[in-house]
Amino acid sequence: MDSTWITQLLQHDSNLLVFVNVLLQQLGLPVPSVPTMVLAASQSTGLMALATMLLAAVLASLVADWVWYAAGRRFGYRVLALLCKMSINPSSCVNQTEARFAKWGVWSLVFGKFIPGFATVAPPVAGALGMAPSSFFMASAVGAGLWAGMALLAGYAFQAQIDGALAWMAAHGIHLALICTTLVAVVIGWKYWQKARFERLAAMQHIDIHAFTQALASPRPPHIIDLRSHSLASDTGFIPNAHLTEYTALERSLAGIDKDYPIVTICACPQDAGAVQAAQNLQQMGYRNAYPLRGGFDAWKAAHG
Repeated sequence: MDSTWITQLLQHDSNLLVFVNVLLQQLGLPVPSVPTMVLAASQSTGLMALATMLLAAVLASLVADWVWYAAGRRFGYRVLALLCKMSINPSSCVNQTEARFAKWGVWSLVFGKFIPGFATVAPPVAGALGMAPSSFFMASAVGAGLWAGMALLAGYAFQAQIDGALAWMAAHGIHLALICTTLVAVVIGWKYWQKARFERLAAMQHIDIHAFTQALASPRPPHIIDLRSHSLASDTGFIPNAHLTEYTALERSLAGIDKDYPIVTICACPQDAGAVQAAQNLQQMGYRNAYPLRGGFDAWKAAHG
């Protein structure tokens, strides 16, 4: 296996390669850009070339972030739902994103670049919550500079070691390709197994909006657990008599509730993922009549305005 073409590509088209790779990753495609930046920096001829690569990476990241930010301002949390549908665990995607953004605010954009997956979903949340464009742009630029700068400096600092690794790859290319193919197959298989497992959990019994509406008018209305974040509920509307509850505080929201009392969990997640997860946990705790609302908050809003 000849690695000369790799070296030539990194030397002559490094800026374009870094720009395209970072842009595609930040737009949500599964094309890791940190290895590309490290390799490109390892072939850099000086600090000026390194600064140019950094500029290309930051510019690409800002373009992608601005696209998602604008989509968040225009379409709200529907963009987040779209992104999270591509996640293996949609409930963790939605709720971790909201929780981190609510906790860290603008700093989530600065340090979110270092959290896999979060860098793509944070900009539309910022747009949906109405963050000022100037604040968003500055935080996104600082975060992209730190993230890309660390990767490029690592590649520049370990040039000799990376050159040795490329030479080893040239000498053992076939064996390396077999190992990489096996690892990729294992990772893909693991992710599909996780997805299949989640889909089995999501097949649990739900309560539909018609039955839910009837239950609300009964002498024994269900205990409603709203799993949306407070910021999302403020943005999209509150559900009367519902208890805004975090996943980690399910038990605390059930004070005085009997084990056989009807409970309905509601979220704004793709496939009702968060509500399913919460209902599963509640049933395991002994609350036999805990069920997720089919269609989640969208179904409730459509029925009740």
